[in-house]
Amino acid sequence: MTQLLDKVTEQRFIQTGVSWESFKAIQRGFADSPGVRLFYYEGELEILSTSPEHEIVKGNLGYLLEDYMLNQALEFVATGSFSQERDAVASAQADESYCFGAKKPVPDLAVEVVITSGEPNKLKRYRALGVQEVWFWENGEISLYHLTPAGYQKANESQFVKGIDLDRLAKCAAIESRVQAVREFKRDS
Repeated sequence: MTQLLDKVTEQRFIQTGVSWESFKAIQRGFADSPGVRLFYYEGELEILSTSPEHEIVKGNLGYLLEDYMLNQALEFVATGSFSQERDAVASAQADESYCFGAKKPVPDLAVEVVITSGEPNKLKRYRALGVQEVWFWENGEISLYHLTPAGYQKANESQFVKGIDLDRLAKCAAIESRVQAVREFKRDS
């Protein structure tokens, strides 16, 4: 039997009117704080503390996605959760990020696990950074967005990871046991 995660509330703080210089100072102050993520977009600072549930979904999602891409012989560079920044405009830390073909300054795909709120500003941040595709895992579902000249458009399939069953991936990511998550994802596939 697979055990699915219970929804847990994470701590989230938003402050507006923050200068880029103040954001960078706050970012340095949190540099050695595991489980704390900082985001910035045009004067708005978001500080998010992650929960064990967040980290379980993040870990499962990354593992299952990378295993799928390896089995499909996709050329990718896993760039993880490094801070992606555009000076004085935006800073984001995806839970997982990937470049396809070769490493690039901005990843092609960013994946975020959302436990508390998806907030439209997350897409604004990624648009400012030029990330071509963004996935949000939330409540056992994955929402996928492609960047177009007009902004992000919701999509049904990835332009980079062809053929992946996003519904199955989303549900399996929420299984606490990594072994069970992998078994379930690979069952009948």
